[in-house]
Amino acid sequence: MKWSGPLQFAAITIILSTLFYSCAVKKYIPEDEYLYTGADLEVEVDSNATVNDVDALKIELQKVITPKPNSTFLGMRPGLHYHYRVEKDSAGFLAKFFNKRIGEEPVYLSDVNAAGTRDLLRNRLENRGFFFSNITSEESIDSTAQEARKSYSIQLPKPYEMETYTVEKDSIPFYAVLEELTKSSPFEKGSRFDLSAMKNERERLDQELKDRGYYNFNDGFLIFQADTNRYENRKFDLYLKLKQDVPSKAVKPYKIKRVNVYPYNVVGMDSTSQDTTRYAEKNFIQDEEFFKPKRLDPFILIEEGDLYNPNKSKATSRRLGGIGAYKFVNIEYTEVDEQKNDSLNYLDANIYLSPLNKRSIRAELQGVTKSNDFAGPNLGVTLTNRNLFGGGEILNISAKTAYEVQISSQDQAGLTSLEFSLGSDLIFPRMIAPITFDKNYFEYSIPKTKTGIKADYLSRSQLYGLLTFSGDYGYIWQANKYVTHEIDPISINYINVLNQSEEFEAIRDRNPFLDQSLQQEFISGLTYAFTYNGMARQNKRSLFFLYSTVDIAGNSISLLSQEGDEGAKEFLGLEYAQYAKVDADFRYHYRLTEESRIATRLFAGYGYAYGNSDVLPFSKQYFSGGAYSVRAFRTRSLGPGTYDPGNDNDRSFFDRSGNIRLEANVEYRFPIFNYLKGAVFADAGNVWTSTDQGLNGGQFSSNFMNELGIGTGVGLRVDIQGFVIRFDLAAPIHDPENPEGERWDFDVANPVFNFAIGYPF
Repeated sequence: MKWSGPLQFAAITIILSTLFYSCAVKKYIPEDEYLYTGADLEVEVDSNATVNDVDALKIELQKVITPKPNSTFLGMRPGLHYHYRVEKDSAGFLAKFFNKRIGEEPVYLSDVNAAGTRDLLRNRLENRGFFFSNITSEESIDSTAQEARKSYSIQLPKPYEMETYTVEKDSIPFYAVLEELTKSSPFEKGSRFDLSAMKNERERLDQELKDRGYYNFNDGFLIFQADTNRYENRKFDLYLKLKQDVPSKAVKPYKIKRVNVYPYNVVGMDSTSQDTTRYAEKNFIQDEEFFKPKRLDPFILIEEGDLYNPNKSKATSRRLGGIGAYKFVNIEYTEVDEQKNDSLNYLDANIYLSPLNKRSIRAELQGVTKSNDFAGPNLGVTLTNRNLFGGGEILNISAKTAYEVQISSQDQAGLTSLEFSLGSDLIFPRMIAPITFDKNYFEYSIPKTKTGIKADYLSRSQLYGLLTFSGDYGYIWQANKYVTHEIDPISINYINVLNQSEEFEAIRDRNPFLDQSLQQEFISGLTYAFTYNGMARQNKRSLFFLYSTVDIAGNSISLLSQEGDEGAKEFLGLEYAQYAKVDADFRYHYRLTEESRIATRLFAGYGYAYGNSDVLPFSKQYFSGGAYSVRAFRTRSLGPGTYDPGNDNDRSFFDRSGNIRLEANVEYRFPIFNYLKGAVFADAGNVWTSTDQGLNGGQFSSNFMNELGIGTGVGLRVDIQGFVIRFDLAAPIHDPENPEGERWDFDVANPVFNFAIGYPF
């Protein structure tokens, strides 16, 4: 990388000054202080004791030790350095900026309260069953470096272990119920005394009781009592008791007396004047039939006569919210006073549904720039009608127009692309199929039926026009919070190349692979997609995501086909494609801190043409390069394999596709300032053909690792509450298009700029 003299000098000065001063914080430490560098913890088990999870216990105890020392980076303390610079010396703008971002106040040995830390350690050990532990501490001082450390040593005695776990019968009115629940307790003979385990047991019992109708119960009503009087060898009996003065209604189960549903709930509306329709033992209360009761009932799992169950409430709320017609779902329970008795109480379940606007229109005007040098505006308009037929149906009608011009390529500047599209989709919040399913069959959510149709026309100046019609019919549903299935048993595409220029015909003539991929105009098949999205797990450091698709075309219509004039099979006079295609997009993120992480991605895809097809249709082939792929190469500019179209081929993007694709990415993401984030990344990947298609070097082989396009770069992102505007600058370091032996070349002088919306993975 070539920098100008002043820039190079400034960068070197900043780096050297940071290194020097980070190592020289000693001069700022007061004479009567020692910089605290942390604590060591040694845990030994008494010879008479057996402890199985010492390492886990040690990790927990280390969290108790305070204070934490100043952070270090490669042996330096930059945070402490910039704090001292600002506090002790005259500091410039750069030092003040870094102090604000990473500055840390010094932690000295005098800040350490060893006696208090020993008390915290002893308390934590007693909570885990280790009573009368021997805890000592000492300090080691390095006068030369003016640093000091603390060390704590713990001698673990034999822990207290449980002998019996019983419910105290006299204190609990519903003794039989609670005794049954304790049989499934994780507590067993020999379990160590553990306060956190007892807290978890109370929460488990509370949830179990609520599932059995105990609406007014809470875990604070339960207490544990440990008795060691019967033993002399550190054993105890554990008793479960009920606190005194617990309200009588807390120890009685509740049944649902009435289920009242308000399908059109608006703030300020008087529900007493609305009409009530009785359907499936529920009251549907609405002025006019906004939502048909028979269509709404399958989403409601709360039934009259059932015991109160919070899980059914959550599932009902989730199902109703998934319809897409409601903004808010609120389920309230009210106690029915006149139905009280000695053993059972009653509740009314009131379900309030606040609708979204029935009709809406959304317009989007965007300025788009692509890594293939095309740029221009596009306008999209979507009209939405919710609850179209009174059963939660959603109709979307969308139109789009886009104009792009190639602005920077020397040979192709002025080329234009014009696109028009019109489509609609209709989504039913239920499964429309020959088979009828019980409403409890799909536990998490009810599948949706979706059908859509779309027409698209694309005109590329000096080349061709492309007319596409597509239609699909299928289902989508969430199996649980993280897993989504989508299957389209019917997926149809018709593609027709229009207005071919002589130049484009010449391109097809000298590229049989491209020519064959554009001949088959009709695609009919089945598609399936599986998604596992664990990225939303806030309490996990390791996050996983998997998106996998299967696409099979041409099998069913082959039964109805007939041979055409040129020997290929046709359906309704159209040559159709036959292929099978499967790919997987796997992502793994590791959280370093709340705002920084390592993000990785691995993509693999393979398409196999058979029967009526020699190659995959052009629209189904893979390509590599661009803002969401290998960012050091422009869109469709990488591969297949080591194929080089030559500098005289201005339309090489037609050649650069294949039926095999492999990619890997790694990216370090970190915060810079407020909404501004940074990234350092590396990408690798390529596409290949599985057979010889006349593209020299394009066929997949055992040498594929040496044929990967590899690039690295840096990025800036503006991340405002999940809306991300991304700028990436990358340069290739391994270009498979070059002759072998010349491929490793960090071409930093010719970086590729990528502008995109959203993170790449």
